Amino acid sequence: MTPALLGNLSVSLALAFSLLGLALALLAYFQGDGRFLRGARTLVPLAFLGALAAFLALEWALLTHDFSLAYVARNHSTKDPLWVTLVTPWAALEGSLLLWGLLQTLYTLLASKKALDPWRASLVLAVLYGIQVFFFGVMATIASPFEILASPPQDGVGPNPLLQNHWMMAVHPVLMYLGFVGLSVPYAYAVAAMAVRRYQTWVEETRWWTLVAWGFLTAGKVAGMWWSYEVLGWGGYWAWDPVENASFVPWLLATAFLHT
Repeated sequence: MTPALLGNLSVSLALAFSLLGLALALLAYFQGDGRFLRGARTLVPLAFLGALAAFLALEWALLTHDFSLAYVARNHSTKDPLWVTLVTPWAALEGSLLLWGLLQTLYTLLASKKALDPWRASLVLAVLYGIQVFFFGVMATIASPFEILASPPQDGVGPNPLLQNHWMMAVHPVLMYLGFVGLSVPYAYAVAAMAVRRYQTWVEETRWWTLVAWGFLTAGKVAGMWWSYEVLGWGGYWAWDPVENASFVPWLLATAFLHT
């Protein structure tokens, strides 16, 4: 089995498990049948394993210099140091989506272990499954990390040079994604609370989740400022760049939410 075949199969399975889990979670909510909820929970680790297999397939392709994959050809070179090769999965759009999908399934797996009443548990799972369907749907259609080239090159061009000259490339993106994806759990709880009209407890129930996500976002912002100051030459730790602002707004809102 090739990395491309394993990766495409794994993404398809993760998408299928997420779609089926979404359907079962919605049926559990509207039908009030615990069997549907149990089925939805059973599919959570399967979707996670699918995402993990896809991520490992991309790492396999990079480590074996499989330039038949467009992602590898565009973002990897045989001259890259090992650590750069290992972090190349999040050096471009398609791989970053795969990392996001993997972390989303991980948070869904952790959230599914939380004891909630069946109505809210069904809706929380439905929201999280819906997010997974979006990301794996994008990867299965318009932004596949496992697109195959008709004429593979002998070598690739490697990642953007700015992503190769500082070890923060291994840390900063992962911290930011852990923070961004972590906020999906409080969001799912909020949707469930509004749907069942139980507004009293969800803020307290999600405080730990919010703190964890906020902590990752904070660490990611600090790491990004350090990286910017040392390498990118943007004139300091903060320049109100659109990319910086895009990550600052969720942090600011999460900070306000923690004080509610």
